[in-house]
Amino acid sequence: MKEFKSKAIDIFIDEDIKRSKSIGPELIQAIRGSRIAIAFLSMNYASSSWCLNELVLIMKYRKELGLTVMTLFYDVDPTDVKKQTGDFGMAFKETCKGKTKDEIGRWRHALEEVAKIAGYHSSRWENEADMIEIVTTDISNSLNISTGSSDFSSLVGMEAHMKNLEQMLYLDLNDVRMIGIWGPPGIGKTSIARVLYSKYSDSFDLSVFMENVKGYTRPGCSDEHSLKLHLQQQFLSQILNQKDIEVRHLGVVQDRLRNMRVLVVLDDVDQPAQLEAMAKENKWFGPGSRIIVTTQDQRLLKAHGIKDMYKVDFPPPDEAFQIFCMGAFGQTSPKHGFEELAWEATYLSGIHPSGIKSMGSYFRGMSKPEWADALQRLRTSNPDSESLRTHRKLRNRFRNGKQKMMTRMLSRIRRHQIAAAAAKAASVYETSIKEEVDSSADRR
Repeated sequence: MKEFKSKAIDIFIDEDIKRSKSIGPELIQAIRGSRIAIAFLSMNYASSSWCLNELVLIMKYRKELGLTVMTLFYDVDPTDVKKQTGDFGMAFKETCKGKTKDEIGRWRHALEEVAKIAGYHSSRWENEADMIEIVTTDISNSLNISTGSSDFSSLVGMEAHMKNLEQMLYLDLNDVRMIGIWGPPGIGKTSIARVLYSKYSDSFDLSVFMENVKGYTRPGCSDEHSLKLHLQQQFLSQILNQKDIEVRHLGVVQDRLRNMRVLVVLDDVDQPAQLEAMAKENKWFGPGSRIIVTTQDQRLLKAHGIKDMYKVDFPPPDEAFQIFCMGAFGQTSPKHGFEELAWEATYLSGIHPSGIKSMGSYFRGMSKPEWADALQRLRTSNPDSESLRTHRKLRNRFRNGKQKMMTRMLSRIRRHQIAAAAAKAASVYETSIKEEVDSSADRR
């Protein structure tokens, strides 16, 4: 079993378990806790009622729990396994003697189902070592794919975004859909698209995440047609995983992908030509395809005929506070004794998630006196800080003193008053967001 260990595959072998007429709790727990079960079907497999009972359990958990089952047919034909014929069938009949009709029926059904799973056949390899290498490599890859991603576990508010977007994707329908995700820079559009892509890309024939599309320019592109050819070449190279692909006309994407179910993310699009080059029409892609476009410009989406649009808003006060805490403390709540300081720092961070997160990272690891000193400096200096410039714009709109009242309130309250102070501060924050949005709309 060294081949498995060399690929960091933790295996459970039932050879060390004492055999009995029924499957014991130790084996049941082992199968339930496994991500992959390997059915090693040999000529003598059907000679063991233990192996047959184990197979019944494996196939049961495959149906109920989604357990992945892989098959290896060693010196036995899958047809003989499915129909219980040949030498395999003779061994099965011997095992069935004295068994109940129900038990035999469960064994037959499990053998029929497992034989339908495309697997590995020892007869196809002259060298057994080569077969083992292929099998262990495929198992390792399957484990990597099935491992739940923790890349986005620290992204506050992502669950709500996923729920809203999944209602727009209609993944159970077989039509082709384009979905636009729009909002100001630094709001989290790319992160949302990445989570969607990570969650669903494996269920499509082909998938690609084209990051920072507006950066896909080439000095040699003298006109828009040349730019489109370049963009289509880059797009096909990534989605087909083919280097140095040649694109001589703009119909290549449709020719290659019209029968493929694809998931495409075009991130940070800022020109109509980019969409026209890589996703001009729905008919370019096969049934069930989904095209996701992120951009700052809602008008660009409308001009391309994209009707399903999702606006990423500024985070509400509780989420802004959690985002800050993730940066400052590595968790969604402040450490004991830092509550007041964390609330004030959150509101000094502005309203953009990227600025809030950066501010949190700045405070990470500081002591309480260091926090107090840093906050004082941030109130009065650092004119180059983008988040503070945002904060000053908001503060200037509160000439009636509301912002000063909030700051004094946060600096004077005791620990048991934090919840009430946070609610009042949240009200101010929400008002500032509304004014910022209204101001942006007026500027448009």
